Amino acid sequence: MKQVFGIPVVGALLLTACVTINVYFPAAEAKEAAREFVEKVIDEADKVNMQDESRKDSSKDGGGGMAMLQRRFDFDPWMLIGIGSAHAQSAPDISIKTPAIQAIQARMEARFNSTLRAGFDSGALGFTSDGLISVRDAGKLELKDRVAMNAAVADDNRDRKAVYREVAVANGHPEWESQIRDVFAKQWVDSARSGWWYQSGGGWKQK
Repeated sequence: MKQVFGIPVVGALLLTACVTINVYFPAAEAKEAAREFVEKVIDEADKVNMQDESRKDSSKDGGGGMAMLQRRFDFDPWMLIGIGSAHAQSAPDISIKTPAIQAIQARMEARFNSTLRAGFDSGALGFTSDGLISVRDAGKLELKDRVAMNAAVADDNRDRKAVYREVAVANGHPEWESQIRDVFAKQWVDSARSGWWYQSGGGWKQK
């Protein structure tokens, strides 16, 4: 009798273990999405490497015929007892092609070209370590330009916070927001032009 009653318990444990889903943060895909977004904002979209894009596309189709062949012959032993494995071995690419994200991107690009670029070129502005921007040295700005620059910085930081949140939500994982922000924060610095300033180790550095 002990063996008979033990069978459902073992079966339940196996089923519980089988449906465990392991979703990881796709750091490489997030970095690629951040690079594409950032380069577009700072008007360097033409430098997006087409070879990288084609590599990304090939990864979407699973790596071609060999990957398809491998998937065809994958064997899940749980199927023998009617239990399908639900382990998530990978997460999808990070998408930035939603209307909301693209609207924010367009605003940021226009603002950067009309106002913020001059602030970065003069050294007045800098990228902060948390993915925002700041007036680093107001003395680099003419008095007549300071109000407009401060307003542009405030507007841009609102859009930056919004886009980090929107990217996480759009990809079905709101809990990724802080990780998305960290990836973008690094990308702003990586994409910064020579002479621009960024925050590092509590201080300011010039690229």
